[in-house]
Amino acid sequence: MKQDLKDPIATHIERSLAALQRTAQDAALLATAREIAAAVIAALRSGNKLLIIGNGGSAADAQHIAAEIVGRYKQDRPAYAAIALTTDTSALTAVANDYGFEQVFARQVEGLGQRGDVLLVLSTSGRSPNILAALRSARQRGLVTIGFTGSKGEPLRSLCDHLLMAPSDDTPVVQQIHLAVAHGICDEIEQTLLREASRK
Repeated sequence: MKQDLKDPIATHIERSLAALQRTAQDAALLATAREIAAAVIAALRSGNKLLIIGNGGSAADAQHIAAEIVGRYKQDRPAYAAIALTTDTSALTAVANDYGFEQVFARQVEGLGQRGDVLLVLSTSGRSPNILAALRSARQRGLVTIGFTGSKGEPLRSLCDHLLMAPSDDTPVVQQIHLAVAHGICDEIEQTLLREASRK
C-alpha cells in the first residue's frame, strides 16, 4: 500500500495559520472583537458578570476564558466576575434529566443571569439547540448576548447583540480562532480596567 505523503500535522498547522492570517486582516472582524471587549468591560465595570457556554471543545474553551477573567490574563489585578456554565455536573445532569439537554444552559441563565450581565456563547456551527435556547433566555432576561461561531454560523445573528464569525468552517480551526481572539479580548479587558483603576 502506498503511504500517504501528506503530513496531517503540518497540513493542520498550515490551515490554521492561513485562517489566523485571514482573521488578523479582517477589519470588520477586528472591529467586532473590540465591540465585544467594550461590552464585557462595561458589564464588569458596572458590577455585572460574564457567563460563558459551549459544547465539547467549546465547553473547555468557555472554562479557559472564564479562568483568564477570574484569575488573571497577564497582570496581577483584582478578580473579575466570569462563570463557565459548563462545569457544574450536578446542575447539568439534573437539568438534562428533568428538562432535556436543550435546556442545560438556558435553565442556568434563568437562575444566574441578571439584566446587564453578558452571555458569551461559543458554537462552531451556530445551530446547537442548547446554545440557541440559552440565547433566547438571555434575551428575555436583558443580558447582552455575544456569539462566537464559524463561517456557517449565521443562525446565531438574530439572537446576538455582537456576532464574531471566524473565517473557516473547519471546527478545530474555528475553535483556535475563537481562543486567539478571546485572548486578545482578555488582554484588552485587563489593560483597560487596570488603567481605569490606576486613575482612581
